[in-house]
Amino acid sequence: MKSLNESLQGIMRGKNINTNIAELMKKVMADDDVQSFLSANRDQITKEMVRSGQSKLYEFYHEKQLRQQGEATVAPGYSPQLVLNSGQIDVTYVPTKQLMEQERQRHIKRLVQSINMPKFIQHASLDDFYIDEQHATATRTAALKAAVAFTESYQPGHFQPGLYLYGNFGVGKTFLLGAIANELAKTKGVATTMMHFPSFAVEMRNSIKSNSTSEKLAAVKKAPILMLDDIGADAMSKWVRDDVLGIILECRMQEELPTFFSSNFSMDELAANHLAIDTQGDREPLKAQRIMERIKFLSREMPMTGQNLRNKG
Repeated sequence: MKSLNESLQGIMRGKNINTNIAELMKKVMADDDVQSFLSANRDQITKEMVRSGQSKLYEFYHEKQLRQQGEATVAPGYSPQLVLNSGQIDVTYVPTKQLMEQERQRHIKRLVQSINMPKFIQHASLDDFYIDEQHATATRTAALKAAVAFTESYQPGHFQPGLYLYGNFGVGKTFLLGAIANELAKTKGVATTMMHFPSFAVEMRNSIKSNSTSEKLAAVKKAPILMLDDIGADAMSKWVRDDVLGIILECRMQEELPTFFSSNFSMDELAANHLAIDTQGDREPLKAQRIMERIKFLSREMPMTGQNLRNKG
């Protein structure tokens, strides 16, 4: 085993430090954090422990200097910390605030599962929802207030209806859903599944061949928060209406799980002009009514009007 002097000399040669051990250790021992550690543990630390722990004291000092100078360290994202370990001075590495914030942001992103949704929802925020003088309308403002109220009052395990946002293209329905999902992840640690329903319906039809429809349904039926975007955009077959959408909504109603929707149609329009008429042109108003009963239980209707923000300069 190398002596402390040999170890430190090796470190100094690698770093081109032109000084002797005594002068180096004098700097180490004068460091404010080293002094604070020795003072806080003076009842437990002996002179012998300090002597035998010089390499650890130097390691702490050296890594601390590298971090302050912005150079590569032995553990990027972690800061050194002096500790007592089995009666010896030791160094442990703890996550920096920056690393913990990065991990927190990654965790938040993982909580929002996006299925065929536009990329912008990843960064959607309630603070960025346009209600300035140029873009504000009474309905947009009311929808934002309802969104804020939901995110502030929602408690996991307690049923709270979601929102059914409807209006013309580009008024911010999808953006607002994304903002709600991100806010719930950030403030409540709640997982949300967002999906573009017409695209999901296509995936479900394609999954019949691979016999994976049950697996795909199970992935969304019991999501803590579910958001179905653009419902009513495409005509539904009886199977999609009854055995996909109907099963999802039935499960969520029984389990009392909040569900959000966005659509170009009001609830009445969705029922009369979309759900009641399948892709074959057959009218089944009772089937549509059954679906709408579940949608009305799971959400509260909110109109959104205003200019098309997709054309915003």
